[in-house]
Amino acid sequence: MRTNLVVAIDGYSSCGKSTIAKALAKKLGFIYVDSGAMYRAVTLYFLRNQVDVHQEAAVAAALAQIELNFHARDYQTHITLNGEEVSEEIRQMPVANFVSTVASLKPVRVEMVRQQQQMAAVKNIVMDGRDIGTAVFPDAPVKLFMTADPMVRAQRRFDELRSKGDQQVSLEEVYESLKQRDYADTTRVESPLIQAADAVVLDNTYLSPDEQLEFAFQLIRSKQPAEEVTITYRDTTY
Repeated sequence: MRTNLVVAIDGYSSCGKSTIAKALAKKLGFIYVDSGAMYRAVTLYFLRNQVDVHQEAAVAAALAQIELNFHARDYQTHITLNGEEVSEEIRQMPVANFVSTVASLKPVRVEMVRQQQQMAAVKNIVMDGRDIGTAVFPDAPVKLFMTADPMVRAQRRFDELRSKGDQQVSLEEVYESLKQRDYADTTRVESPLIQAADAVVLDNTYLSPDEQLEFAFQLIRSKQPAEEVTITYRDTTY
């Protein structure tokens, strides 16, 4: 029987999954695991090393060379790829445009799921992604499925890119990229993006970050196992 608590957050791109997951982890004193960052880091490695995704042997060889780790700095969670900080680079458009292809590969998903489940073996965690509540932790007691209006999501992503200095991409390009990502995520054979039957939907089109956090916080409180897991609610840092 699981003696720790896993909060599984799934949903579409640019719905603020990572934002709410980080805030929850900080508020609860849990560990935050950004599964999407893991797939993006793998994608970055594939792009840098020109890995042929159609060659199983090449994919397997690449995965054997990849070591991913999370660490906290300045109250933010960062990811390293073979010891290199790549938290910013994995958010750029080249990775965004190719990550769905890499994430759809069965060997990649098997390896990432193995690492994700290992991370949550004994610790309380908040993890966000696209198949966390369905494939990675189907037994998670708290599942949240996030969605929002597509154009609102595109605008959020566009603003994020602009804030990081990317002046080349247009809002239309971001919107089309999100549409393609949604299609790829929901139609892929391996662990497609679907809402778990026991997940609670959070449409945050018109909600502020604080309102979303309160919604999720109250959901966790209502789902807290009375005897199996003890949680101390507090404001904390990583």
